[in-house]
Amino acid sequence: MAYHDQDWDPWDEFHRLRPAPPDLIGGHPGGEPLGFGFRTGVRSARVALGFAVYALVLGTALVLTGAVVFISQGQWLLLGLMVLIEAVFVFGFIRLVKQARNRRSAG
Repeated sequence: MAYHDQDWDPWDEFHRLRPAPPDLIGGHPGGEPLGFGFRTGVRSARVALGFAVYALVLGTALVLTGAVVFISQGQWLLLGLMVLIEAVFVFGFIRLVKQARNRRSAG
């Protein structure tokens, strides 16, 4: 039916669908995989590693931008905070790489 029809019911499409099968994994609709250590659904170690690199590069770029701004303004305490934030990004990167390697060796 067209959208301009007066008697068009937007729920008609859903009424025609069959019921969903039961969950393969309790509490996870559709049986989605649990991922490589957290609930991302990532199946590939390469994708996990790529995400870890992406997060590290993005975080480092943001921290470097903040560091340049804080150095130019002479705000050394905030620069120290930026260094601490970068350390958290590096720590997170190391954890994600370990999880990706564990996923690779398990699969």
